[in-house]
Amino acid sequence: MRKPVVVGSTVAAVVLLDQITKALVAHYIEPNRAVEVIPGLFNIVYWTNPGAAFGIFRSGGALRTVLLSAMSIVALAVVAVLLRRSRDRLTTVALSLIAGGAVGNLIDRARFGEVVDFLDFYIGRHHWPAFNVADSAITVGALMALAGFYFMEGRG
Repeated sequence: MRKPVVVGSTVAAVVLLDQITKALVAHYIEPNRAVEVIPGLFNIVYWTNPGAAFGIFRSGGALRTVLLSAMSIVALAVVAVLLRRSRDRLTTVALSLIAGGAVGNLIDRARFGEVVDFLDFYIGRHHWPAFNVADSAITVGALMALAGFYFMEGRG
């Protein structure tokens, strides 16, 4: 499969899945509510995050939104440069996942000034910060890129 097809299909799949799941959550769950899926482990919630990962930069209003959007655009430009240089499928898929996640969250910021989070994992009273499909794609892509770098360096 050619690189543009891998990149385009991966980014499109992540963005579509991210936006569809967020729309479903917004349609079926009231804001700031949780639906227990697996007791003691997992809820579907409808929370909005005006900040960045783990709720940092939660304050700042419109300036915060502009700053976080600009940071996303810069990150996408860096990913685009790295994609042009990538020579193996693992790196291409990893960077495409990161790009798709960044675009998914950027769409939310542009439309709403905040990001919809809905996956809530916890044990007892200890919750991991809620996240979404875009966040998951970014995390998986970063881990894949690190693994690829580690194993590629190990072969050299």
